Amino acid sequence: MSQKYLIRIAELERLLSEQAEALRQKDQQLSLVEETEAFLRSALARAEEKIEEDEREIEHLRAQIEKLRRMLFGTRSEKLQREVEQAEAQLKQREQESDRYSGREDDPQVPRQLRQSRHRRPLPAHLPREIHRLEPEESCCPECGSELDYLGEVSAEQLELVSSALKVIRTVRVKKACTKCDCIVEAPAPSRPIARGIAGSGLLARVLTGKYCEHLPLYRQSEIFARQGAELSRALISNWVDACCQLMTPLNDALYRYVMNTRKV
Repeated sequence: MSQKYLIRIAELERLLSEQAEALRQKDQQLSLVEETEAFLRSALARAEEKIEEDEREIEHLRAQIEKLRRMLFGTRSEKLQREVEQAEAQLKQREQESDRYSGREDDPQVPRQLRQSRHRRPLPAHLPREIHRLEPEESCCPECGSELDYLGEVSAEQLELVSSALKVIRTVRVKKACTKCDCIVEAPAPSRPIARGIAGSGLLARVLTGKYCEHLPLYRQSEIFARQGAELSRALISNWVDACCQLMTPLNDALYRYVMNTRKV
């Protein structure tokens, strides 16, 4: 009888030891989780502090650029031009650094040479679509005059702003093939404000108006567009602004010549 008790006691001691070991492992795991949470909280606090510092620096650079531009408008000099370009380059670098910390960096860029190995993300599927179907001007084969048969379509999407609401305009270009020869015709592609860019003219006008007329920073515009269903990083919008400035260079030069030619400067 005592032997059975001893065996039972040994079995209970073994189970107790296993439970104690399991509890010890759980305590270690819990301690590791707590340490990880503390590290993440600390890293998040440092990242938020870095973002705030970058935002302050960006606002300072914007004010400096605006001051230099006002000076440049009155006095055209190579030194001032270089200072403006350097300040703009420094501002763009700060904005990209802030995007990396805030997780808003991984977005399509307008200049393709900067993203050769990256694929553009499709435009949001939940946005309403407006399809513009373009038929070829030719009703018959321009080579031999025979009837044209349906061959396929070429489509491209463009993000447009309509009445302060985002929508996607899908342009479908129909291709037709001659039934008698190898001739293929298709509707010409419409021009875009930015070559291969996803932004329509209305969206670009909204961005420029917000930045230069309403003094709305690009990161705030990015947040506004995100609430409307389109994730557009500040780096992407900044590239749009740069491209629009290049497009308006002839107008800027014409205004400069007009101002400098007048007697009342």
